[in-house]
Amino acid sequence: MARLREKQPNGVPLSRKNPEAADPRTDPSRWRLLDEHGRQTWHYLQSDEDIKEWPQSIADRYFLGLPTGLPTLPGPETPLDAAQNAIAYFSQLQLPPGNWACEYGGPLFLLPGLVITWYVTETPIPTHISIEIRRYLFARQNPVDGGWGLHVEGESSVFGTAMNYVILRLLGASEEDPRMIQARGMLHKLGGPINGPHWAKFWLSVLGCMEPEAVNPVPPELWLLPDWVPFAPWRWWIHIRQVYLPMSYIVSKGFRCTSTPLTRQLREEIYTQPYSSINFASHRNSISPTDNYHPKSMLLNIFNQLLVNIWNPYMRTESIRQRAEQWTWDLIRREDANTDFANLGPVSGPMNLLACYVHDGPDSYAVARHRERMHDFLWVKDEGMLMNGTNGVQTWDTAFLIQAVVEAGLAEEPKWKPMLIKALEFLDDQQIREDCPEQDVCYRHRRKGAWAFSTREQGYTVSDCTSEALKSVILLQRLPSFPKLVSDERIKDAIDTLLTMQNPSGGFASYEAIRGSQYLEYLNAAEVFGRIMIEYDYPECTTAVVTALAMFSRAHDASYRQVEIEATISKAVAWILKDQRKDGSWYGSWGICFTYAGMFALESLASVGRYCSNDERVALACQFFLDRQMADGGWGESYKSCTDGVYTQHAKSQVVQTCWVIIALLEAQYPEREPIEKAVRMVMSRQQQDGSWKQEAIEGVFNKSCMITYPNYKFIFPVKALGMFAKRFGNLKVQ
Repeated sequence: MARLREKQPNGVPLSRKNPEAADPRTDPSRWRLLDEHGRQTWHYLQSDEDIKEWPQSIADRYFLGLPTGLPTLPGPETPLDAAQNAIAYFSQLQLPPGNWACEYGGPLFLLPGLVITWYVTETPIPTHISIEIRRYLFARQNPVDGGWGLHVEGESSVFGTAMNYVILRLLGASEEDPRMIQARGMLHKLGGPINGPHWAKFWLSVLGCMEPEAVNPVPPELWLLPDWVPFAPWRWWIHIRQVYLPMSYIVSKGFRCTSTPLTRQLREEIYTQPYSSINFASHRNSISPTDNYHPKSMLLNIFNQLLVNIWNPYMRTESIRQRAEQWTWDLIRREDANTDFANLGPVSGPMNLLACYVHDGPDSYAVARHRERMHDFLWVKDEGMLMNGTNGVQTWDTAFLIQAVVEAGLAEEPKWKPMLIKALEFLDDQQIREDCPEQDVCYRHRRKGAWAFSTREQGYTVSDCTSEALKSVILLQRLPSFPKLVSDERIKDAIDTLLTMQNPSGGFASYEAIRGSQYLEYLNAAEVFGRIMIEYDYPECTTAVVTALAMFSRAHDASYRQVEIEATISKAVAWILKDQRKDGSWYGSWGICFTYAGMFALESLASVGRYCSNDERVALACQFFLDRQMADGGWGESYKSCTDGVYTQHAKSQVVQTCWVIIALLEAQYPEREPIEKAVRMVMSRQQQDGSWKQEAIEGVFNKSCMITYPNYKFIFPVKALGMFAKRFGNLKVQ
């Protein structure tokens, strides 16, 4: 079993005076990123011969924070000069299949589920991986209080601190390390793990460091409910249903790790009182205020009480239990088959691995394949190894890069065509060609013709990913010098799928149309997230579909399903206008926040001819941005906008957000040049001599409370914004 000692691999304990200096690290020159049709895995080369046979690429060095060797470029005088310099840099990061890769980090609750699963399933943890995970977690430890938050910019919480403290110990960190002492002190200050949210209690129970009585019930019998029941799981948002599916199976099976000296010691370290003295059942609903973003409703508390005190002891027969476990296991098996064990995401993936371990045993093919697939989520950078929020952003970022270059008017320049043809080849390869087998049985939405967020293998339709990829294909394939790789039939498959995804409101959600009522949020048991139980209409997704449908009809095939497309666009635009707030803004759910959503909304309105000059609502949205322009010409919005629902200024302007506003104002045809040019000057002033921009604040968000990084945005959106400015006002020198 991978029971790692509390000493480093060389047997030397961590220094108590200067632990950072004593921390081992791997040799960064030995890391390589392998990209196989978009599947990205990091490999640590052990021999000098391997290093010679597999040279480190520019992209590898960039991701690892090593010198890239890329040249200093001539200083840009015009917006297109700056855009060209950015493409010159970013093109060097394109991977052989044609896509771009990046860290997709930020959440700090992902690694704990993986490491605990490795530990309890006796999965060997290579030394180079354990070293780099430790490095990352210590690098992201709060320097003031020693804790960890829900995400890298968040305040310390029980969820982040308890879980990351525990896995650091599983990976060999000493309890006497000063950083661990400080973390333990912060955890105790927050009340200890008994004040953690539901997911933390589940994982600690699996590890054997918390009694199951502290975990609110997750009955697999929910999956036996008829489809007409208003709270049946098929109505839930796909991520929450894929998390609670294996969780319910594991809990019902009563799986707990065999007690070890380390887990017994952890029991004494992490609590504020002796483990044996804790009444765990009394703490099922205990939670720290810092973790309690979405408090449990009275309805959920009553439901849990009924399950604990009546259903489980008196009504749950052996026959019902077996039926529920069999059906949930069948759904888990189907998810594994439909994704080749890649699974939807990094929370459900380790849980599915554990479920297969429980059902099939440690030597099964399913467990072996899951173990391989866990590496799809791991990412190495200068700070160490983290766990990405999905298995990558391959399709998403590649589509946006294509659009940026086309918008800048640079697509047919000979030096960029090879890059764009490779990107088109990647999108061609990644389109999903068939639906899931028996998709209705496993409650999957149609996916033929769609694109996923990351890869075809992952295989989940996403409305905006399909739309942005489709737009990119059409934009390139209508240029005479580019190959026609994606056939008309396949383009129409994508249109057919998009037309199935509109909600009755007129808006579009992410993975599938809305299936349940917002009242289901009363059953939100996660506590740390908001708007997680069902799909919602999003201005970002709605805009992506509107602009894709409009482009298809205008630039590709005006006759195909014309009436339906026109009706869909009309309803969607009406929803976007309805979703606009009185101050002219839109709330964003996938990027920070009002800035991000405003860019998309104004793009969709522009696609139907609504501009500042002819629409008061568009003029109001532009004024919302102009009122928040900062002294240096840029815009900067804090992630607090997402959590609080009110625009919150960042302490410093942000290049990416400034570009979002530039694009928004240009889409809206805002007439005055001066505020936009001032923003362009700010963006150009921060460009480095090699054409890149430095990483600034975190860019993305999900479920209102958790932030996530999109580091390629600092290349993509400046190229688009600078190109659009030059197209609108001329490529003149910007002083």
